[in-house]
Amino acid sequence: MKTVFLNVAKLDFDNKLNFSKIANLTTVTTHAASSDQEIIDRVSGQNIVITKELPVGGDIIAQFPSSVKLICEAGTGFNNIDLAAAREKGITVCNVPGYSTEAVAQLAVTFMLSLSASLSRQQAMLHQKDYTNFTKHLSVPHFEIQNKVLGIIGSGSIGQQVIKIARALGMNILVYNRTPKVWSDPQIKSVSLEELFRQSDFISLHCPLTPDTRRLVNKATLALMKASAFVINTSRGALINEPDLIEALQQGRIAGAALDVQDPEPPELTNPLFSMANVILTPHIGWKPLEARQRLINLLAGNIEAYLQGKPVNVVS
Repeated sequence: MKTVFLNVAKLDFDNKLNFSKIANLTTVTTHAASSDQEIIDRVSGQNIVITKELPVGGDIIAQFPSSVKLICEAGTGFNNIDLAAAREKGITVCNVPGYSTEAVAQLAVTFMLSLSASLSRQQAMLHQKDYTNFTKHLSVPHFEIQNKVLGIIGSGSIGQQVIKIARALGMNILVYNRTPKVWSDPQIKSVSLEELFRQSDFISLHCPLTPDTRRLVNKATLALMKASAFVINTSRGALINEPDLIEALQQGRIAGAALDVQDPEPPELTNPLFSMANVILTPHIGWKPLEARQRLINLLAGNIEAYLQGKPVNVVS
């Protein structure tokens, strides 16, 4: 079997990953990045194609040779691949859920703690040689997160890990899922989306990007929020209508935001989010710790091995 990884630099950007578990199963060819035409050329004669958040549209998949039997998305989200086109060609598509659960959850909680102590604002003041916080009374917000209300939109594996950590920190949890859940902990409640936006001190997004969730955070839902509340997004940038969020932040209708994902990525360098004192921006790092990326490679090898044994796992199409 032959395998091609079309954009390995997206995952192994520091050349620290060990691919031996995949190499023990198939002959692997890697490319740092691939254009649309290069994708078509490079899948020739290959049986397995690996991508990492690389758009692979139906027009491209339609030109795949009959030798390609499996597309592995090296990540959780798979909206970059045209699943209908893959089905049409008889190509199985699988993903790798759960590899970054701990890493993304830790980042979401780090955002909450940083916002509660205005850490980024205090560091910015120091860089500007503003020592007011040291010479006078503390001039930025600083509050405990114990007993604050955390709204979780989407309680999959990452959402549940955030809930676990937040409960250990003494937070009360509101959860919105398409299908409400029953929780054994009395401090965790399933609520409507409207109630979650109205009551939460922090709203953390952990749902997939679908037609129903696209622009879930928008002018209408932001208007429901407390002026003291924060939005946290470590999921997908398009869950938020960014112009609406920027307007709410500029007008002080909400207290702030912490965004590990944007729409588009990377943002335009003129994006006002870069210069807002009440915003924390990171370049989609939630999944990028070395441990999480190596776990991803190992799980990817498991996907390939299961497929070769005729028992495919994590199939999304």
